[in-house]
Amino acid sequence: MKVTIKDIANLAGVSTATVSKIINNKDDISEVTRGKVKKIMKENNYVPNVVARSLVTKKTNTIGLVIPDIRNPFFPELARGAEDRANEEGYNIIFCNTDDVLVKEEKYVDMLIEKMVDGIIFTASAKRTTGFTNLQNTSIPIILLDRDIEFAGVKGKITVNNFQGAYNGVKHLISVGYKKIVFVSGSLLSKPGLDRCEGYKKALNDHGFANDDAIILEGEYKSEWGYQAVKYLMQNNKKFDALFCGDDLIAIGAMKLLKEEGIKIPNDVGIVGFDDIYLASLVDPELTTIRQPNYEMGYQAVGMLMGILKNKMTKNQEIVLDTSLIIRKSTSKIKSKGAKTLS
Repeated sequence: MKVTIKDIANLAGVSTATVSKIINNKDDISEVTRGKVKKIMKENNYVPNVVARSLVTKKTNTIGLVIPDIRNPFFPELARGAEDRANEEGYNIIFCNTDDVLVKEEKYVDMLIEKMVDGIIFTASAKRTTGFTNLQNTSIPIILLDRDIEFAGVKGKITVNNFQGAYNGVKHLISVGYKKIVFVSGSLLSKPGLDRCEGYKKALNDHGFANDDAIILEGEYKSEWGYQAVKYLMQNNKKFDALFCGDDLIAIGAMKLLKEEGIKIPNDVGIVGFDDIYLASLVDPELTTIRQPNYEMGYQAVGMLMGILKNKMTKNQEIVLDTSLIIRKSTSKIKSKGAKTLS
């Protein structure tokens, strides 16, 4: 027979209202009574009705986390940061992987609204340029993470300085002697992609390169794209001695093709990635990259959401985190006569 809240109240000799307050962590109950009731609940295997509780408190202690590609090692670390902070706050997370598909994003948002989550942390698809019509009539607060777009319900944003990160990566390539640097980008529909592209072009411009020296290939944040991009460059006799890649997966795919062609890294071609996923230090040669604080991004996103839910943050907030250049063996210094230019 299922134990009810009334049964617990009778066994403890208190009112059902007192039991309800203890379940909902209200402060106006003595520690003696709280301990007594919790002990009886445990002895009788009483599990509170979460649905009924949420109808009373208007809270589910649940957060939705929407990410575009769980296979990309950047996102599990971000999700771990969010999960750790959520656990500290007594919240659960519903993880939603969209596979970078806009229709799946829409379906997941609808599902999270139906589940009455207390807030949504959202990393948009690289293909998304507009917001969600189904969020216009909901009071659920939204925190944008990593990718910045404008739409109703957004209460905060946590991004990184993608422009400066790209600038530093290209500047490093120039400083060690590379002269024909190609940007192998992910989608340029997303703000991170655009900011990295602008950082790439500005670094070239600031160091005496002409506008015609910029070569930009747009694709996806996947290793397959890095492989195909280098194949395209070689088949079309494009000259290059360095690759600045939109993320580490692109860089790893590019390295695979270069190795198959017998091209030496970094002597013939230098490579810089972006993200510093765990694989970056495991490939051969180890990958020079721009490190993003992905764990911290997830952790701070939940912290920002908690500030909203606890009414401690009334104004929209935006945090821009710094990146850092991690120099490894894929861009070791080359001979003073300059890198070999491939064609």
